Amino acid sequence: MRSRRLVALALTATLLTAPAGCGDDEPPAAGGAPPGAGAPVAEPTGEAPAEPSAGPVDDAASQACTLVSKADAERLAGTALDEPVVAGQSCTYTGPVTGPTAQVEVFVGEGAKKYLDIERQLGHEIRELAGTADEALLTAEAFFLRKGELWVAVRLVRLNDPQENRAPLERLARTVAGRM
Repeated sequence: MRSRRLVALALTATLLTAPAGCGDDEPPAAGGAPPGAGAPVAEPTGEAPAEPSAGPVDDAASQACTLVSKADAERLAGTALDEPVVAGQSCTYTGPVTGPTAQVEVFVGEGAKKYLDIERQLGHEIRELAGTADEALLTAEAFFLRKGELWVAVRLVRLNDPQENRAPLERLARTVAGRM
């Protein structure tokens, strides 16, 4: 009982004496503004600020979610997944925080090809998947398809033996190739 109180006291002391932020230790400039906050500020116009733009809208991300639907991703992962998150040329389905750990990532375009190039550079085992697309490759956790100039990569993240994922990855690769 006494040791628990000592541990609690030590943790409390540590938390109370730890710095409050992660920035530099300079005090605020005159007027209370943080250092580097002297950048000019636009006059208010009464309009809501514009959302930051990530560049031109890319159909590849929506294509990624079309090529691998939520139902496809759930079959591959073997569990329920949250709604997809679309970013750039990718579509990601993630398992709920309550578990189990699972994620399906779909890349279309240059990102898919780059992912394959990295797998090759790392020397990961890559085998051909015949009769699927112009080019079809499979690793322990992903597949890569090319039809014409279009590349698609699908990666599965699970905490299991990767050998268990081979057959589901191959099935989905054939399905996706038929949709390309």
